Amino acid sequence: MNHLKYLNRRWLSYSSYVLILLPFLFLNEGKAQESQDSVNQSRKDALRVYTDCLYCDIDYIRNEITFVNYVRDRNEAHLHILVTTQQTGGGGTEYTLTFIGQQEFTSTDDTLTFTTKKTDTEEIIRKELVRRLKLGLVRYVTRTPLAEYISVSYSEPSKPVEVADRWDYWVFNTSINTYLNGEKSRKYNSLYGSISANRTTTNLKIKQSIYASYNQSNFDYGDQTITSISRNKGFNSLVVFSLTDHWSVGGSVSGFSSTYSNTKLSLSGAPALEYNFFPYSESTRRELRCLYKVGYRYIDYEEETIYDKNSEQLSNQSLTISLDMKEPWGSAGVTLEGSNYFHDFNRNRIELYGNISLRLIEGLSLQLYGNVSRVHDQLSLSKRGATQEEVLLQRRELETQYQYYTSIGLSFTFGSIFNNIVNPRFGG
Repeated sequence: MNHLKYLNRRWLSYSSYVLILLPFLFLNEGKAQESQDSVNQSRKDALRVYTDCLYCDIDYIRNEITFVNYVRDRNEAHLHILVTTQQTGGGGTEYTLTFIGQQEFTSTDDTLTFTTKKTDTEEIIRKELVRRLKLGLVRYVTRTPLAEYISVSYSEPSKPVEVADRWDYWVFNTSINTYLNGEKSRKYNSLYGSISANRTTTNLKIKQSIYASYNQSNFDYGDQTITSISRNKGFNSLVVFSLTDHWSVGGSVSGFSSTYSNTKLSLSGAPALEYNFFPYSESTRRELRCLYKVGYRYIDYEEETIYDKNSEQLSNQSLTISLDMKEPWGSAGVTLEGSNYFHDFNRNRIELYGNISLRLIEGLSLQLYGNVSRVHDQLSLSKRGATQEEVLLQRRELETQYQYYTSIGLSFTFGSIFNNIVNPRFGG
């Protein structure tokens, strides 16, 4: 009883302190709000910007560029900034910043590009991105009342020095990765390694790689231990020549072995021809490509197949049509691929891939992802079938006539259109 009385007195004491402090807390909050309102008042005529960048550090951009108003819906913006990327031959990234004027800035568009190296850190990349964004914003901000508060500085560059590329555009990469996971009755380990050599110029692209992987799962079930192992290894080689701004020609050679696919050795080669309806120079924004391949394939199976084959030589063809677009309304990517073997046209496959992200109306977005395949070309299926362990652990390819996956999402955001403030407290 005495203990309860003590706790009650302590609680009343703490409550008194809180009641005394509350007016000061609200007073400080009021002052902070007044300060924030003052800032907002000075920026009410600032340029309204919508930043459309999937992998950008938006909080960092807001902190570094404070002379614009950031809005959460593109239709409320004076300026829509679309940031797109594509990989360079050296393993770096080329950034394309497309400035799309809206409302009173309609038809006032601009484009800036810059390239980062593969070895650049996240800090280096985001600083350069902010610098380029500031450069692109100047022509728009000068048409707002905040122009009188903007100054431009110039740092004279050092004398350029010609640098000889002793690697002649070749880029080599080696990697090894391991993954371990387990608990009392279950263990899993995986090992993957690869080596690649790539050379990319305007007129020629060469990509070569070799890889190998090992995966093992162990399950303890009563007195029984179930072990499942899968191995994969192979190589890929691709050479592409640029013919015009719309045409390319090339060829590929590849080989692999896979316990999952009942393949001891598979070797294939295929010349190919591609046409892009849009110029390749616009590939960061849009491309519609048609790629045709005709090839030869030799396969040596680990086990006899359901067609009584231990090995065979095959010729095949494929046609792939791909559309990729990144526009102010969203982005879309659709790929349709069809293939068949010449010895039997009934041995074919048709695949459709798609991903769409649409901004339907203010605040409402739709995301669609999916893949569907019609499968009639499983020539490597083992005649003996698959064990229960191989089926449950997905260690063997199984007979099917179709494959699919899909994801659909809707998001709706409403409220204040402004999004200038960054508050990192409590981690977000």
